[in-house]
Amino acid sequence: MTSTNSSFPKQIELKGEGLVLRDWTEADLAAMPGLFDHPDIAYWTPIVSPFDDAAARARLDRDRKLRAEGTAILLAITVDGGAPLGEVMLRRAPEGTEIGYAVGPAHRGRGLAARAVRVMSAYAFEQLGAEQVILELEAENAASVAVATKAGFRLLDVPLITGEEKGRPFRLQTWGRTRS
Repeated sequence: MTSTNSSFPKQIELKGEGLVLRDWTEADLAAMPGLFDHPDIAYWTPIVSPFDDAAARARLDRDRKLRAEGTAILLAITVDGGAPLGEVMLRRAPEGTEIGYAVGPAHRGRGLAARAVRVMSAYAFEQLGAEQVILELEAENAASVAVATKAGFRLLDVPLITGEEKGRPFRLQTWGRTRS
């Protein structure tokens, strides 16, 4: 992104839908491998695999760098501000304000991702002035398609995004939700 982005606040805590989305902290480093070192996350996301203690440190450092640049924020998904259950990301990109997410395998099936995406979308609309937020996901990722639908997104009629990551080709659909 260009340097015209204003930076994000130094600290962010978003509440809603029975969740608290909060900054990652040093105390979370030990929990991160248990959330992100999983075959589903390795396959469907750009998160590195294997995800070990060094990867956790690198992710926390990258989070802080991207926030300082005004490019992205990564927040821990929690129910009470305590133990992280997953992550939600907001990224300012040329194609729009993008949201991404990952929920640890032990915490799936509770609607955490859809709720976190709705809370982060509200932040993008209300605090950042976004007119639309997008999700980029593979049609074959049934869980992410369900999250998109539950979070109020619709499939946009735009070209697929194609590429290769981690040695495998991908074709991403773009889902969008506009400011109401």
